[in-house]
Amino acid sequence: MPAKSQAQQKAAGAALSAKRGETNKSDLKGASKEMEKSMSEKQLEEFASTKHKGKPEHVAHR
Repeated sequence: MPAKSQAQQKAAGAALSAKRGETNKSDLKGASKEMEKSMSEKQLEEFASTKHKGKPEHVAHR
């Protein structure tokens, strides 16, 4: 499943970094903190590797 916005992609990248031990989990905030807890490394890789082009910065909540 690809990321729907650049913000979601960035959050997945931060969560992936923490899951791999490259950054501290305590540095995570908001969505990236929840993503790190609830998603597998493979899922986070899919979100983080989504292309930027054509993605909005944020997606409105519904």
